[in-house]
Amino acid sequence: MQLRRSVRSSRKAVSSTSAVVVGGLLLTGCGLLGPSSGDDAKRPAASPASVVELDCAERGQVAGAGSSAQQNAMTYWMKEYQRACTGVQIAYNPLGSGAGVAQFLRGATAFGGSDSALTDEEVRLSGRTCAGGRAINLPMAGGPVALGFNLPGVDELVLDAPTLAKLFDGRIDSWDDPRVAELNPGVDLPSTPVHPVHRSDDSGTTENFQSYLSDAAGAAWPYPVAKNWQARGGSSASGSKGVAQAVTTTTGAIGYLDLSVAVERHVDTVSVDTGADRPVAPTPQSASKGIAQARTAGRGKDLSLDFDYGTSAEGAYPIVLVTYEIVCDRGNPRESLPALKSFLTYTSSEEGQSALPRRHYAPLPKELAEDVRGVIRTLD
Repeated sequence: MQLRRSVRSSRKAVSSTSAVVVGGLLLTGCGLLGPSSGDDAKRPAASPASVVELDCAERGQVAGAGSSAQQNAMTYWMKEYQRACTGVQIAYNPLGSGAGVAQFLRGATAFGGSDSALTDEEVRLSGRTCAGGRAINLPMAGGPVALGFNLPGVDELVLDAPTLAKLFDGRIDSWDDPRVAELNPGVDLPSTPVHPVHRSDDSGTTENFQSYLSDAAGAAWPYPVAKNWQARGGSSASGSKGVAQAVTTTTGAIGYLDLSVAVERHVDTVSVDTGADRPVAPTPQSASKGIAQARTAGRGKDLSLDFDYGTSAEGAYPIVLVTYEIVCDRGNPRESLPALKSFLTYTSSEEGQSALPRRHYAPLPKELAEDVRGVIRTLD
């Protein structure tokens, strides 16, 4: 048996260059009324015209693990969903994409979270977990891979792909290097040593950043693309929050991390020279333009994307990712399947997606989100 609950949201208009944001959920029929605490509590009253129907599973427990890049989005989604669907418990452990995929393939979780699509070998192995089926990638949240830096006295910094490749590979070891100075005319760059920071855990963020360097920097980045860091030198930290901590406590540091964490930890970020008329800063809006350059690469129900990391489209931030929720197309655990489908339908809904820009993520393009919901309906 399923319980149908109405979820209403309030919306307010913002400038034409900003995304529409969605307020806290106003829940009817489940004993709760009123917006969430914090920022959402300041929102105006809900409009009755905005109603999303949630088919709440009567009960269920859904465990997920993986991408730390989507942790802030997942925390919000879980809180809001469980306020509506009080009989369901959702848990998410941000272990990193590699660990999340591994746990899913062992059957330890109902879904995995990854910043990169499954490999052919991982899909093959999923047959042991997905009885009669296979694992598929469902895009859920987009965003930029931000480049955080710590240079006292320097508030704005522009870098391009070849220069980033050399900074992260130790071939540019001082911030006043002429190759950095050329991209930052008029900026008083210090002679501070460069301290690159990379992820210590297997990470889809690492894979996406190295994909960008491989595509956009060409021969300047001679390493293979993988979830683990390939270049020499530098220091390492676990997860985006670990990278943020390392950058903010080390003068001269530069590291790659999720934008929501960079904003949360007050980390200065790099604007990227893509060859467009002006450098592009990492924002939900610029990431959406970058994601719009991608094409769907998956087969059948798989909705993995192939990004154009070398794009020079105006206003498109090129170092982007989407976090995928990894599930079985068939063979999902019966006891958690109704709750899993209900939760993922919410996260991919207009309601769930519209809340993302306020948390520094980019919502999925409308057509892609509709495709995701269509696949979720068919999960078995």
